[in-house]
Amino acid sequence: MEKWSVTVLVCLILLRFGNGQTTKNTLDIILDIFSNTNTSDVLDKSPVITNDDCECISYNLCTANNDIITNGLGVINIRDRDGNCTSYLEFCCKTSEKTHIPILPKSGTKKECGYRNPNGVGFRITGDDDSESQFGEFPWMVAILIEEFNAGTETTLDIYKCGGTLIHPQAVLTGAHCVSVRNRKYKIRAGEWDIQTTKELYPHQERYVKTIVSHKDYYAGALFNDIAVIILESPLQLAENVNTLCLPPQDMEIPSGTRCYASGWGTNVDDKTKYQMILKKVDLPIIERDPCQTQLRTTRLGKHFILDKSFVCAGGEKGKDTCKGDGGSPLACPIPGQKNRYYHFGMVAWGIGCGENNIPGVYVNVPIFRHWIDEQLNAQNLDTSYYQY
Repeated sequence: MEKWSVTVLVCLILLRFGNGQTTKNTLDIILDIFSNTNTSDVLDKSPVITNDDCECISYNLCTANNDIITNGLGVINIRDRDGNCTSYLEFCCKTSEKTHIPILPKSGTKKECGYRNPNGVGFRITGDDDSESQFGEFPWMVAILIEEFNAGTETTLDIYKCGGTLIHPQAVLTGAHCVSVRNRKYKIRAGEWDIQTTKELYPHQERYVKTIVSHKDYYAGALFNDIAVIILESPLQLAENVNTLCLPPQDMEIPSGTRCYASGWGTNVDDKTKYQMILKKVDLPIIERDPCQTQLRTTRLGKHFILDKSFVCAGGEKGKDTCKGDGGSPLACPIPGQKNRYYHFGMVAWGIGCGENNIPGVYVNVPIFRHWIDEQLNAQNLDTSYYQY
């Protein structure tokens, strides 16, 4: 199984507003939600031998857990440990009950696009008091990484850059600003959940980037039309924790107040220095364009600020928001009449602070780019039915 030997979160984005309806120093006002800081090493540690005649191993390698796992009844407290085991995903297993063949949950995830797994895959976590998602809850979530050599060694570092969304086994949507520097070795990671461990039931998958296509009208100064399609060198294998998100029709609008899910590994609203180890989620209401623009004008953006048509708004509830490090991550909204099925309505762009009352966050307006996205996949001979519903 692949793993991050070292995960480094760095800030690689510098936004500038320079013309139009914004003032010269507007960007000094807007929070850089794409900045990142260092996190701890992510290592797959060797099994721990305890004093109780048992060994700490991944809990799906212990036959004592067979019924729990295959029946999907497992409940794991992410803030608890089994005895001397170092990970909440480890179980102190007697030698006679060990197996080398992983026990996997029964397949139940639909492979059509957009299905969320609200109860997780194979187990359900408790202790999720910090907005943590369930394992496999958002199978379309992707981490965009830059691979760099560690100075003076032959080892490499995986540097987290942004979030992204899987729309085809070989195509990812993200913000154009995330991949604006082209002389880098980009890769993506799908199926990730807890970056501190590789002990999840299903492994994450990594692929290198083959081609990046940014929108021709992308304006870095104000992040207008901030969208890019990433084509991977080879397709991912769809799995219980890896699947595509549906795309809405061209120019589709949804009612104000519709509650949608944003996901990412960015910082907490309350602690902007603390990045998430476990993929977080936050449910946010959609805000109509005119009220959003009015609310944003009450900030230091000023009364002449105009919200570009390439943006939509969500949030404005105190203490609930996307934040630093969430750039490029999806805002998924429910498809009417289809239980637990979602489409890609927005993509994290920018905001004034994090989680401020009556100050919505600003997201890329994905529906206005649907035809453009279709064109990019057709040019690569990729099947667009993977994101149709």
